[in-house]
Amino acid sequence: MARVRITEIFLSLQGEAAQMGWPTVFVRLTGCPLRCRWCDTEYSFSGGEAMGLQQVLETVEGFGVRHVCVTGGEPLAQPACLPLLRELCDRGLIVSLETSGALALGSVDPRVNIVMDLKAPGSGEAARNRMENLGRLKPNDQIKFVLADRADFDWALALLEAHPLPTGVDVLFSPVHGELAPRQLADWIVQARAPVRFQLQLHKLLWGDVPGR
Repeated sequence: MARVRITEIFLSLQGEAAQMGWPTVFVRLTGCPLRCRWCDTEYSFSGGEAMGLQQVLETVEGFGVRHVCVTGGEPLAQPACLPLLRELCDRGLIVSLETSGALALGSVDPRVNIVMDLKAPGSGEAARNRMENLGRLKPNDQIKFVLADRADFDWALALLEAHPLPTGVDVLFSPVHGELAPRQLADWIVQARAPVRFQLQLHKLLWGDVPGR
């Protein structure tokens, strides 16, 4: 039986993307090959507990909600993430995957809603983006840009212009928490008539940078 290394499994409200506001079980896998400058989950880079898939599934179902988000770290860095996603979908759960886009998406179960966090230059990891992943997104998937400044904003708009997305893929722009003022980013989006959705991280507004929330 495949095993995954887990940093934490917890129940909270989904704070981002299309499922924002739903009570959601978060399955945070340990490990990440990236080192984004503003990462807020560095505690998930190492450690964790090895768990069999059945144990993970039973833990998730024990919370009694329909929505589950597999996140990290970078969850796709663990090969057993793929069967975990498939098993969660087989249980009739509404499954989302938060991934950096630095690893291939081709083997992800098509029932999973992908939220791909494409790295802007300000993160220090833009060179790790796999642009071929853009064409693998499907309707109801989402691509997220976390932006630190105007240069990141202009870069993201230029990238979207150069790489048209499949129909039905939503684009989300978020400010780096504590670095780019949310109102400033909102003003840029309105002024540019950008075809994107502005978002803030709901969980940080409610609870701050508290692990497990």
